[in-house]
Amino acid sequence: MLEALPNWLLLYGPPVWAAHLLILSVWIVLQKRPPLSTLSWILSMALLPVLGFIIYFFLGPQKIRRQRLRRQRLRKQHNAGARRDADAHQALPRRKRGLGDLVERAIGTPVSSLTDLRLLVGGEPKIDALVAAIDSARHHIHMEYYILEPDGVGQRIREALVEAARRGVRVRLLIDGIGSARAGRRFLRPLRRLGVDVARFHPWRAVVLRPLLNLRTHRKIAVIDGCIGFVGGINLCNDVDPRHCETAWHDYHLRLEGQAVGWLQALFAEDWLYATRHALPEEALYPDCQRGEIIAQVLASGPDSDSEAIHRAYVQAIHDARERVWLVTPYFVPGEAALMALSNAALRGVDVRLLVPRRSDARLVDYAGRSYYDELLGRGVRIWQYEPRMLHAKALLVDSDLAMVGTANFDPRSFRLNFEVALAVYDADFTTRLGTQILADMEDARQVKQPRKLGFLRRLGEAIARLFSPLL
Repeated sequence: MLEALPNWLLLYGPPVWAAHLLILSVWIVLQKRPPLSTLSWILSMALLPVLGFIIYFFLGPQKIRRQRLRRQRLRKQHNAGARRDADAHQALPRRKRGLGDLVERAIGTPVSSLTDLRLLVGGEPKIDALVAAIDSARHHIHMEYYILEPDGVGQRIREALVEAARRGVRVRLLIDGIGSARAGRRFLRPLRRLGVDVARFHPWRAVVLRPLLNLRTHRKIAVIDGCIGFVGGINLCNDVDPRHCETAWHDYHLRLEGQAVGWLQALFAEDWLYATRHALPEEALYPDCQRGEIIAQVLASGPDSDSEAIHRAYVQAIHDARERVWLVTPYFVPGEAALMALSNAALRGVDVRLLVPRRSDARLVDYAGRSYYDELLGRGVRIWQYEPRMLHAKALLVDSDLAMVGTANFDPRSFRLNFEVALAVYDADFTTRLGTQILADMEDARQVKQPRKLGFLRRLGEAIARLFSPLL
């Protein structure tokens, strides 16, 4: 077989391939990613010399150098805009103050307070509540979404924004360049005609030239007049609303009012500045919202920072747990720190439960996640698989006084690559409400029993998928 190859290829091929691999390896190593992830990428480069380079060029874990821009912007906002609340920190449960301090030092957002917090389960109540808030807007509407589709739900949101713009409300809409690719010029034209500012986060030209294909804004943020906010996992498309889709995804979202909304506003302002290179005017962005009794804290993370704030907060919260840890996620691919935290909690006698979909829309991720089941089950973690439809909710419940709901899945992509947001709520009443909902969802799920009876091909498939865990 080698005799059929040209002499020049046999002569020059191996050294060229070795030089190519050496250069790429240095490039990857300089990214300073976790060792296992780095070695996985280098192995991929060796096995796929050309295709591997293309994949890494577009999908590799490259950082965005906007940290200086972020610090400068947030410092100004902290001083003149979103308010710090010393009383809120003092109101934290004593065992949760360490977590609150960790988040503040990692990303700069302190604990704050809310006057009202509502758990919205499913797309129908979320879409209705969002439209009602848009209809009530008097000064401005800021929205940042991963997916906005030109379908029934998308058109309803667009028309509500059109009516708000006609009333003189200032509307700014930031959508992801890939997730909202179908929301084209024709769909957005009615908004732009009325002066609505529409921007795309990492549009296609940035993807091709920089490249930024794998770095998306997965955030779902809406801020109305500075005091009403929305955050959670529900996008703006028919797939989330049972009125448009019989198999609509099951998901959680939050509607909040109060001072903590100012920190969602600061996060939107930062992303708007990054996407458009235009700073938002400070006036009326941070009104004097009433202080509330619900203690909450906005969490954010993205590839522009090494802090992995949401990942750190999850792991720290699990380590602090004394009674229960209930985790809900559509994609479960834990790193070593998270896996150890869950296992240790279960071994300490903490009630550790994991709720995942029976089948998600990413089969490779499903197989990778299930490869961890035997280890978790052996340590005392209990696992449920949600049966009726796709479970897309992301939540963590710890003891009786901490709940986190947001956009981040429990996987490397959310913790390191995507721009994510979550809300930590240090409140017993809300924790009880969320716990009741999770229990109801577990009623529609099947518990995974040990030992799992799997055929050879299934076990092999899970083991192979696990090898790709650092890259997922």
